[in-house]
Amino acid sequence: MRFIYIFAVLTSAAQAAPLKQFIATALAQNPEILAAQKRYEAALQRPSQERSLPDPRLSFGYASSGGPLPGQGLGAQPTSNIGLTISQEIPYPGKLKLRGEIAAKEASAEFQQYLAVQLSVRSRVIQAYHMLHHSYAMVEILSDGKEQLTRAIRVSEVRYSAGKAAQQDILKAQTQLSILETRIIQMLQERRSAEAELNALLNRPPGSAVGMPEDSGPQPLALTLEELLARAAQTAPDLGRDQKMIERGELAVNLARKEFHPDYTVSAGYYNMGAMPSMYEAHVEIPLRIHAAGRQKPALNEQVQLLSEARHNFEAAQQTLQFHVRDSYAAAETAFRLMKLYGDTILPQSSLTIESSLASYETGATDFLSVLTNIMSRIDVEQQSHEQELNYALAVAKLEELTGVALETKP
Repeated sequence: MRFIYIFAVLTSAAQAAPLKQFIATALAQNPEILAAQKRYEAALQRPSQERSLPDPRLSFGYASSGGPLPGQGLGAQPTSNIGLTISQEIPYPGKLKLRGEIAAKEASAEFQQYLAVQLSVRSRVIQAYHMLHHSYAMVEILSDGKEQLTRAIRVSEVRYSAGKAAQQDILKAQTQLSILETRIIQMLQERRSAEAELNALLNRPPGSAVGMPEDSGPQPLALTLEELLARAAQTAPDLGRDQKMIERGELAVNLARKEFHPDYTVSAGYYNMGAMPSMYEAHVEIPLRIHAAGRQKPALNEQVQLLSEARHNFEAAQQTLQFHVRDSYAAAETAFRLMKLYGDTILPQSSLTIESSLASYETGATDFLSVLTNIMSRIDVEQQSHEQELNYALAVAKLEELTGVALETKP
């Protein structure tokens, strides 16, 4: 009786919020998404920094004659002065623009990573939601199975009292009843795990009430595999990130070529000579690229190799995406076909079989083992049917995560 009471409490949960609301909450509150967003926002600050000139330098100094103190010999000796110099490093034309564009490409890659994190969290919310729904459905299926077994036990007890059934029939049924109770306990544990995962993804306190998810009948995919692959080529964050890294690499190669041209520094100074006329100076400092073979040329080769790596990464990402999309699409199609087969054919047949065998057992036309086998088969069929519904939902969630495409179902 204690177990029945606990079970009644656990199955009387309030209705959970719609899946769309859970997704919206996760997108707004999940720490992984917020961290990725801040990383992207930080990357957006770099292009303007890279496009800006280096800070100018201002220096003060003096030269004295006759002593170390400032002003000694000032106005009397031509080598004595007090002055300042300002200098500005000016990169070779085009370098600052390229550096800014490289930083902008890196920021775009971070944005694609931000989208990937959003899709990952969204997919995990959907999967946890459907796992939670599956646990509720399985508890209901197993509870219905217990009722059918209990009914069969009552019939068997009546026949046993009349000397028309063996005691082992009752014992077999009670054993199966206990097995169903253990499976219910396992489903309740899976329910708690799914609730804990949802709360973590939504950044809510542990133990927050989640409730029973809505039961939404799945519909076939709205896109063919070819249509999905074509759209994924434009929307998949993994491909987008690698494409931005290729563009970044091309700019880095151009910048490395410009590094063969030196930057230069322009300086201007004013010196107070006391009673003597003031002195002014200006000069341009240009480094000599006499070590280009050991510095600039290897740096260029390095960027060329990194660009080649980025292109190979993009090709690998394309191949990986193709495989996973095709695999998940096939899993979704298979699960949907099996789900329809179970719902349209196998489940109705198993229901008729149970009713027929139980009626035959009441009249003595069949044995109890057949009744028991039919009841347990019905439970297994219902479980497998709902597992296919779960597999379909998980496959669709994975496809959306991989491609960045919202897979609305056909009406």
